[in-house]
Amino acid sequence: MFNPNLLWWIAGFLIVLTPIVLIHEAGHFFAAKLSKIRVEEFGFGLPPRAVKLAERNGTIYSLNWIPVGGFVRPAGEDDPDVPGGLASASKRARLFVLAAGAGANFLTAILFMWLAVLFSPSVMIDAVNPGSPAALGGLLAGDIVLAVDGQEVTDAGMLINTVSARAGQQIDLLVRRGDEDVTINVRPRLPGEYDAATEGALGIGLGDGPALRQIGPIQAMRESLSTIGQYLALYARLPSMLINREITAEEARPVSIVGISQIAGGALESSVVSRNPYRLLIMAAFISVALGLTNLLPIPALDGGRILFVLIEAVRGRRIEPQREGMVHLIGMLMLLALMAFLIFQDIFNPIVPLQ
Repeated sequence: MFNPNLLWWIAGFLIVLTPIVLIHEAGHFFAAKLSKIRVEEFGFGLPPRAVKLAERNGTIYSLNWIPVGGFVRPAGEDDPDVPGGLASASKRARLFVLAAGAGANFLTAILFMWLAVLFSPSVMIDAVNPGSPAALGGLLAGDIVLAVDGQEVTDAGMLINTVSARAGQQIDLLVRRGDEDVTINVRPRLPGEYDAATEGALGIGLGDGPALRQIGPIQAMRESLSTIGQYLALYARLPSMLINREITAEEARPVSIVGISQIAGGALESSVVSRNPYRLLIMAAFISVALGLTNLLPIPALDGGRILFVLIEAVRGRRIEPQREGMVHLIGMLMLLALMAFLIFQDIFNPIVPLQ
């Protein structure tokens, strides 16, 4: 039987993941151009080559058959004897070019998050259970929740957490009903006073409403930078969180391009259904940050592994023999390909988003 989830996964791959990978490679490309390092080819997609689009200033621009982002092929990537190539450039120039891919991802993530803040939807009540505290207090389907006891409601998770923390107490909900703002006093139920498997403490269903927050561009940028900073801090804490069992191995499992496409496809579907790009922008920002961070890991064949060799060269005062460095990167690439194959297998047979 045909599965509609598959179409969303493919769309997530093409609309979200592919451009983010391409942006990463564009970061390397422009950094190389700024550093006067010759670039032999900038490819859209991965080889084999489908068509040569153009050739300018010694750089071939090509369209390739495998639609996964793109690639940059600088001259003399591992050969310091090639004039005008990457390996023969100064250490500063090499570090700039190698780090520029991740830098482009971080800047893109900030832009996506900034747009997400501007498009952030309001929290709307789309169902009220009969006899629930919400019904007794006078809440109606269609009400938009603006604040809880004077604290602005920024998303559904914040509302749920705040209500749960104040179970058994009287709280004031400020809601927008049509063109007027109404204050509703309700008492969230304590655990045991309701069936948690079927409803929450208030007895309401939540959905996305229209974007109502009056956030200026500067404030939105502050929120964007703060959110990205929190995500980077969380990423750095992952090892200790695993050791301390704050999260499970399943929750922190690495994913392949298949798993990322599943996640991106789910966010894309949600944004299409709600007619608001918020969830797609949030997910694209997180994927962009994750791609940048992963590439900076000090693993051979990745940007971070190549950066490590430049730093070792700076400390010891001389370059590691190109043949030895090339062999390390080759071994690293083979190991990464093996890991990628394993993760793809896992994401196909144990998908992040189960097939329906």
